[in-house]
Amino acid sequence: MTPWLFLAPSLLFVSVMVLLPFGDAVRRSFFSAMSRKFVGLGNYIAVFQNEAFQLAAKNTAKFALVCIPLLLLFSLLLALILNAVKDSRGVFKTAFLLPIAIPVASMVLLWRILFHQHGLLNIALGWVGLESVDWLNSGWAFGVLVFTYLWKNVGYDMVLWISGLSGISPALYESAQIDGANAWKRFWRITLPGLTPTLFTITVLSLLNSFKVFREAYLIAGSYPDDSIYMLQHLFNNWFLNLDVDKMCAGAVLMALVVFLLILALQRVWGKEKSR
Repeated sequence: MTPWLFLAPSLLFVSVMVLLPFGDAVRRSFFSAMSRKFVGLGNYIAVFQNEAFQLAAKNTAKFALVCIPLLLLFSLLLALILNAVKDSRGVFKTAFLLPIAIPVASMVLLWRILFHQHGLLNIALGWVGLESVDWLNSGWAFGVLVFTYLWKNVGYDMVLWISGLSGISPALYESAQIDGANAWKRFWRITLPGLTPTLFTITVLSLLNSFKVFREAYLIAGSYPDDSIYMLQHLFNNWFLNLDVDKMCAGAVLMALVVFLLILALQRVWGKEKSR
């Protein structure tokens, strides 16, 4: 009973603040918000047929597919560099972790100064004879959002990679080097297999964090941004303001189901890799 006693406060908090509200959202997704009549799958059908939902789902999937591989690649590259350079590593760690400590509102203010139509970036473009770009109200907004996500999360993932690298025995590298393995073979045969558990953790966390980018997009461009960065969270926020609670709950259940299935799929893939 001792472990359960220690876990009880957390389980109680999660049950009250997460599981019970989510269960209520599942229940509401099968009822009409106005008449409270049972409509079955009617809300889900309406959500799938909604053009705004189609746009938001496409943008969210595109964002995750673009950002997660880039984040994994850049953070791993930085971790390998810092792991190889022992001197002043703590200073570089702090520098890359600094974006996490910066409040979102302050970061958005900085982004507006940089990417506004009359901001610093367009002023610099004017100096070299190029036309200004409306970064936040055009297709470029997606690139700005991707850059924001990478800038804010690369330091955190880098630290996780470094933690995984520290768990690999240096004796393996020494033995491989004595046997004549070059740097690429040591990386491919020792480092990558040793980082498999860390890769699973970072991928799941990056996937979950990719659904939390709404704050930045909302503060930069408001409730109705450019179509390229209109995410599911924008849609849910607008449905909530319009009191379309039934559609909002159906959409939230669908998103939770997709995330759950993706995590299960990742677990199966990693489980097969471990069994080999």
